[in-house]
Amino acid sequence: MNAPHPAKVAGIDSTVPSPAHTVASAVAGASPAAPSSGPGTSGAPGALLQDRLAGWVSDLTTLHELTERLARTDSLAEALQELLRAGAALVGARRGLVVLEPSDGLGPDSTIGLGLGRADLGHIETVPRSSLPYGRILEGLPVTEGGIAEPDLFVEEGLDPRHREVAARLGYAASYALPLSTERAGRLGAAVWLYDEPAEPRERQRHLVGLYARYAAEHLARLLETERTRACMATMAEELLPSRLPRVPGVQLAARRRTGPRGGGDFCDALPLPDAALGLAVGSVTGSGPSAVAATGRLRASLRAYAVMEGEDPVAVLSDLELLLRLTEPARSATALFGYCEPALRRITLAGAGHSPPLLIGERRTEFVETSVSAPLGMLACWEAPSVEVRAEPGETVLLYTDGLLRRTGDPVDRAFARLHAAAAGVPRAKRHDPDAVVDHVLRTVLPDGADEADSEEDVVLLAVRFDR
Repeated sequence: MNAPHPAKVAGIDSTVPSPAHTVASAVAGASPAAPSSGPGTSGAPGALLQDRLAGWVSDLTTLHELTERLARTDSLAEALQELLRAGAALVGARRGLVVLEPSDGLGPDSTIGLGLGRADLGHIETVPRSSLPYGRILEGLPVTEGGIAEPDLFVEEGLDPRHREVAARLGYAASYALPLSTERAGRLGAAVWLYDEPAEPRERQRHLVGLYARYAAEHLARLLETERTRACMATMAEELLPSRLPRVPGVQLAARRRTGPRGGGDFCDALPLPDAALGLAVGSVTGSGPSAVAATGRLRASLRAYAVMEGEDPVAVLSDLELLLRLTEPARSATALFGYCEPALRRITLAGAGHSPPLLIGERRTEFVETSVSAPLGMLACWEAPSVEVRAEPGETVLLYTDGLLRRTGDPVDRAFARLHAAAAGVPRAKRHDPDAVVDHVLRTVLPDGADEADSEEDVVLLAVRFDR
């Protein structure tokens, strides 16, 4: 005969129902008061075995559903929230918190609560760590295999007074904590669930949540590695933008960059040169990931050196860069646009290698600058194309950008160019004096509905140069 559902723990109705068939309930069902399946007791062992098998199947089904939900999370924050929800269902709690604090000290460190606000987490953090169960786990103190249970905080001997005070204030009376660790990554953190009334998980519940926590720790370790890689790539990619745009009389500058999750090879630069001139550059190296980012860093550093030596002749700058790329990066190509800017004359001398033309934005005109046609760097044995000269009117802005802005639209090339032109022409008059407002408007208009912030394989870099009146 099937046993009844187990009673709720501490009055909590978990989101995932506990299995109706369990080993414990099966044993209880085999008491002398239980009805026999026939004369004598010959049917009792078979009924008991059937009940146990049903309980195991139910437990495995529950674990499968919870681990499937966890596996579908693709960020640390989502995984930690799912871990808290599933653990609360398995142990019969309503609230809890998880502390991510990898033992290698490389981070990221974070604390996420379930049913606890930021202020509640702040109150808990005022309790000395060594007196909290998850604190003892994080400090590396020995922990039994079944976790740390505090069935009744208000009768617990030796409990820190501050812990008891915070528990009374937040309205929880018991807790159960588990470590989160893997053999390869070591300790990742700890999770603790809070009961509204004195309670502790049964042996079956501890077993199930322990199995789940082991799987969750492996999943968290993978996401942690991914998060660290992304953070590293983002930091490296940020270095491909000038840490601070130079201040040169006669012009105002603004730059924006959007990088995909793997990191890419798009860059821009603005470099002060002798005689109050300015070197302007945008470019893109083929590929993505760490190797592309590293190659882009080398290319940008080389371009800076050539700009200092031969900045007045943009063709010579790109010719030197072409030779360097062929000799040092034979398997890689790049597009680039370099301009020698003379703010006092409102003039830019441009040379391009396989790069999209700049866009001139003014009150009376919005037009693409006609640049000479050339193959990308690294594609020809000998490269040289004539430079072009751009003269801007007072208050006009020259917008340099990488091809990723066009490719992110998903439109054919001609339609993408038309979209970019329309976005630039539609910059409100009140915003045209501010290059930051100009690049933001163009970015959001060309890539609407959050496409400018969404993950994409295509990098986007914009550099705006506004000439003062």
